[in-house]
Amino acid sequence: MRLTTKGRYAVTAMLDLALHAQKGPVSLGDISDRQSISVSYLEQLFAKLRKGRLVSSVRGPGGGYQLARAAGLIHVAEIIDAVDESVDATRCQGQGDCQQGVTCLTHELWTDLSQQIHHFLSGITLQELLSRGEVQAVAIRQSEAQVRRRQENETSRMIAPAC
Repeated sequence: MRLTTKGRYAVTAMLDLALHAQKGPVSLGDISDRQSISVSYLEQLFAKLRKGRLVSSVRGPGGGYQLARAAGLIHVAEIIDAVDESVDATRCQGQGDCQQGVTCLTHELWTDLSQQIHHFLSGITLQELLSRGEVQAVAIRQSEAQVRRRQENETSRMIAPAC
């Protein structure tokens, strides 16, 4: 059983968005920089998140994305569902054709586990994640690293010889 990259990245990007929401709309470029997720992949994810009414976009200068509702009202399972991801512990993707076209002995066990995981993730909001100390510590580290990278880029542009 495994949550794929798509689901992990969607949750990570939404948590990043929630962490920086107080500053206004957040650009995908900033999320990309902090989380090391390509902008093109984020564009695909955010199209689905917007369709799922979890985010809204703001156009123009200073535009970007913002949460469509309060972080306390967005559950992790909703994010995973919005990007067409499932947390499925079965080998047959829940189809019941696990053993040469028929249900295997343990199909119901793995189906029950999948439901428990989804239930667990349905009980966790972005706000609950935001309030965790370790999440705050990582967010501070990432923001500091982003500032350092920008300063280094500015310095290297100023030093670079003109052609």
